[in-house]
Amino acid sequence: MFLRSHLRDGGRVPASVQPYFFLSYAHTPRFGPGGPDPDMWVERLFRDLCNHIMALTSLPAGSEVGFMDREIRNGEGWSERLGAALATCRVFVPLFSPRYFASQMCGKEWFAFAQRAIQVGAVSDQKTEAIVPALWVPVPPSQLPLPAERLQFNHSTFGERYVTDGLYGLIKLRGYAEQYEHAVYELARHIVGVAETVRLKAVRPLDYRVVPSAFGPAGGRPGSPSARTLHVTVAAASRHDLPEGRSAEYYGENALEWNPYHPASRRPVAYVAEELVKNLNYQTTLASFDDEAGHFDSKQPPTRPEILIVDRWAVEDEHRRQRLAAFDQEHRPWINVVVPWNRYDHQSRAKEEELARRLEETLPVKMSQGRAACRAAANGVASMETLGQILPQVVEAAAQQFLRHAQAYPPAGHTPTERRRLVGPMGMSDPPPAPFPPTAHPYGPGGNDAADDSTETDRGDADDSQS
Repeated sequence: MFLRSHLRDGGRVPASVQPYFFLSYAHTPRFGPGGPDPDMWVERLFRDLCNHIMALTSLPAGSEVGFMDREIRNGEGWSERLGAALATCRVFVPLFSPRYFASQMCGKEWFAFAQRAIQVGAVSDQKTEAIVPALWVPVPPSQLPLPAERLQFNHSTFGERYVTDGLYGLIKLRGYAEQYEHAVYELARHIVGVAETVRLKAVRPLDYRVVPSAFGPAGGRPGSPSARTLHVTVAAASRHDLPEGRSAEYYGENALEWNPYHPASRRPVAYVAEELVKNLNYQTTLASFDDEAGHFDSKQPPTRPEILIVDRWAVEDEHRRQRLAAFDQEHRPWINVVVPWNRYDHQSRAKEEELARRLEETLPVKMSQGRAACRAAANGVASMETLGQILPQVVEAAAQQFLRHAQAYPPAGHTPTERRRLVGPMGMSDPPPAPFPPTAHPYGPGGNDAADDSTETDRGDADDSQS
């Protein structure tokens, strides 16, 4: 289709073939062999939205108004085409339903688009939200994963029946044709408003097959948002206690304002990491290493996985270096290290070998553990884009270690003869999922590492192959 011929040009797609919106939905299996295709109603909604958007905008005839992946799940190059559409569309429209949030494939689409918005927001230091949710089937708030729960969106403006029955109810039930037309028109207007306001720039496509789900791991419970937490600690100086001669342009009033990727990024790395982790369905907390030093206790079981973001320049301060060295001696494998490193920072580049050596000497255990989880994270993350690529792998490795070391709690109502299961702080009773593929490269064609060759086509349903 339209995107494949443009993927060779560095992953960029001309504006003339960028879809205006991406409709993300969970495939509904047919009931019985030869039964009617339930997704025909989604196709009708898609066509109606495209017609309204063409009428509401000045898009030229022949423009790609919308994109939905129904036709390409079993086709050649489906991953590349999905990745390109998610990297170039202006608005992401998820069709909420219980089936949608149970689908790992839908979660991957959400993650890829939201990560793009986070990257663009880091450059502008402005909130960039281009997700316009639609209710296909109403979902109780308790069943929403955190990324969906955080969306500030007022569905009531689309009509009372829309809120209670969703688009599926309006399109299927007799007598609600007028309410359906009103809701779809208002949805189209909202899509156009967001597209014209946000102006989300295109980025290089991710490989859809190997990105994680924004709804958490398979087997997780989407209805327990408070169960998944992760803590991010930053070990860096403020502009008030820098090493002699070090430029203050990368630093702020405290460690959380450290911005190693200045001037390419205007947002401190701690807050970008926080958004990226939230996009993995975690509640996130932030702290400075200087404020937390001395409060670690390796004898206590962990309460959450953690990420330590370290500035190599931090070891130039002898007191901080000693605290980091003492921290390294404590056995806390559920804390993974990430080392941002901007090679366009001339001072850092001039002292790279010396600073890297000193950090290795200060944190030998953590650096070795970090390389085992993700080599790039410990060796130096060269850009904000790369940070977005490697952080899911780092988070997954920390979560795996947390599950191995967290205190086990017996399930409610257990008897002494029952086998105990870990259902504690992570709220997961199923076995932990496999880690994010360590050799998988998040880019499609042209990636340096071998990507998963699987041609997975399901969207969380058993008989997608019928479509």
